[in-house]
Amino acid sequence: MALSLGEGGGGGSRLRRQLESGGFAAGEYVKQLSQQSDGDRDLQEHRQRIQALSEETAQSLKRNVYQNYRQFIETAREISYLESEMYQLSHILTEQKGIMEAVTQALLLQADRDDPALGARRAAAADPFLPLSAKDAAASEEGRQRTLTTLLEKVEGCRDLLPESPGKYLVYNGDLVEYDADHMAQIQRVHAFLMNDCLLVATALPNRRGAYRYDALYPLDGLAVVNVKDNPPMKDMFKLLMFPESRIFQAENAKIKKEWLEVLEETKRNRALSEKRRLEQEAVPRVAPTPPESTNPFDEDEDEEEEDEPSAEEEVVDLSLEWIQELPEDLDVCIAQRDFEGAVDLLDKLNEYLADKPASQPVKELRARVDERVRQLTDVLVFELSPDRSLRGGPRATRRAVSQLIRLGQSTKACELFLKNRAAAVHTAIRQLRIEGATLLYIHKLCHVFFTSLLETAREFETDFAGNNGCYSAFVVWARSSMRMFVDAFSKQVFDSKESLSTAAECVKVAKEHCKQLSEIGLDLTFIIHALLVKDIKGALQSYKDIIIEATKHRNSEEMWRKMNLMTPEALGKLREEMRSCGVSNFDQYTGDDCWVNLSYTVVAFTKQTMAFLEEALKLYFPELHMVLLESLVEIILVAVQHVDYSLRCEQDPEKKAFIRQNASFLYETVLPVVEKRFEEGVGKPAKQLQDLRNASRLMRINPESTTSVV
Repeated sequence: MALSLGEGGGGGSRLRRQLESGGFAAGEYVKQLSQQSDGDRDLQEHRQRIQALSEETAQSLKRNVYQNYRQFIETAREISYLESEMYQLSHILTEQKGIMEAVTQALLLQADRDDPALGARRAAAADPFLPLSAKDAAASEEGRQRTLTTLLEKVEGCRDLLPESPGKYLVYNGDLVEYDADHMAQIQRVHAFLMNDCLLVATALPNRRGAYRYDALYPLDGLAVVNVKDNPPMKDMFKLLMFPESRIFQAENAKIKKEWLEVLEETKRNRALSEKRRLEQEAVPRVAPTPPESTNPFDEDEDEEEEDEPSAEEEVVDLSLEWIQELPEDLDVCIAQRDFEGAVDLLDKLNEYLADKPASQPVKELRARVDERVRQLTDVLVFELSPDRSLRGGPRATRRAVSQLIRLGQSTKACELFLKNRAAAVHTAIRQLRIEGATLLYIHKLCHVFFTSLLETAREFETDFAGNNGCYSAFVVWARSSMRMFVDAFSKQVFDSKESLSTAAECVKVAKEHCKQLSEIGLDLTFIIHALLVKDIKGALQSYKDIIIEATKHRNSEEMWRKMNLMTPEALGKLREEMRSCGVSNFDQYTGDDCWVNLSYTVVAFTKQTMAFLEEALKLYFPELHMVLLESLVEIILVAVQHVDYSLRCEQDPEKKAFIRQNASFLYETVLPVVEKRFEEGVGKPAKQLQDLRNASRLMRINPESTTSVV
């Protein structure tokens, strides 16, 4: 070889370096290679080395892509975990800050009690505008409410949504710019009003300075504030989390952003403390005033009756427990972290605690706050089961959401969503099947995908809804609907494409065998597939019957009533095997010397075609098709026997007449009994119509003088 590329890894390395060089020119390289090579063999070997190098490079790229993809998935998972941990850390730090401030406030109050003069000096130094009397405090409260009323008059559409209440006042307000949470694109300018119990967001009206339109109102109980790290040019931003949505706002500068974060946290903390004090005050039992003694003797009986009736205020529900106070926020955290089991466990714990407690006003208010979280949790679980989510993972992937919905008392909704999810999964799996190759191969794939999915769904349904017997009827309805979808795809490929009867019979047989697998779980859908396929199978039988009749009539029109000469012993042996497979065991008595057969070609072809039709039709048979199959057989047989009967009456040549009688004897004494016997074996009961055909000496009476055929 003139151009040596080296052997083994050294040659491959040099070739790789040559191809990877910056000044590599393919045209020059090929030209030089052609000039220096000894012949075709050198070029072929060089081509093989380049091909091997290409395959090695492709494999290396695949490995790198797969490795990078795995690293990307792991990185995304770690980012998700880190985001969750950061949110928890922010929540813990906020709680710690609140505890420290509460402890500091308690220590200051204790010091004020020990030294009132020191407390007064500290208060005066901290706030020179501190009101000095109850009158001044009332005036200050009235001023804050008046300010709130004045500002809210500038916001259109919030009067009915934000009714005036004695304790509501404005804490802070200012202009902000809202950004899209996904693309960080500016959306609109807004003005935010922070009250002591809620946050009002209003959009600026373009043509009216200082006027706004109502946009949203968020209670502080369900609001979380998250600081957004500056990432120029995006800076001075913070995020508000209101499950299940979030909004990002940008302040005018870092100072205003800091003020918003501090005042939001402070207001939320004050709101929580005031709510806790209110619940503690309501939890203190109230002593009923002692009624004056009555001199009415009839009051004694009334007092005795009143003593028998339990008082609603005898038992006071203690809602000051720490886990009850933190329950709404804990539910928000569980929902945000997708800890559905933890959220439902908290709800079960609360329901168990309040099971035997009276429904007092504090309990109703707590229930209302918790019910809002229950609705949010239900919405998230419903979204988890929606068909819009990924359908990968099979039916087990839905178990988590289904089980939690059942624990929430939403069994009916869980059943409906589970079945909708599985219907979408089955539909997607059927649509993804490629229609390629033979029809029977596609039907095997279709049946495997559909019935495997149906079986897995049934087992998962039985596991998830074991204690809900009322849901099983919904599953049966769903299974029937899914079977209809399967039959539509099946019929479109098998019957609409005009496949042969043998192919259709094999496809139906495959579908029936797969359908029987469902009996493992006690589900029999065979009658459904029969009912859905009966129309298409009837059409296929009648279509194939018409084809046989037309072919028989065409052969009858060219009938010369001559013996068959098969020319070779091999052809005669093959015909014997074919007739034996059709059930004609005495065919040897109709064979003559050498390779002659004492039967007409028309009669032999009719026998083979009729028996093939019967065999394929029996594969498709079920009771609803009994009369269709029987009538088709009778029509096919009548065409042949009418032709033989007519030819026997019209033929004048004695030799041909004897030959026709021999063919008629073969039809009546051999073919018809075989058809009758095979039909009875396949169906399980005899057919009277076929018996009448066999027992009749003449199937049609024709005027002997007539020379026209009725066929």
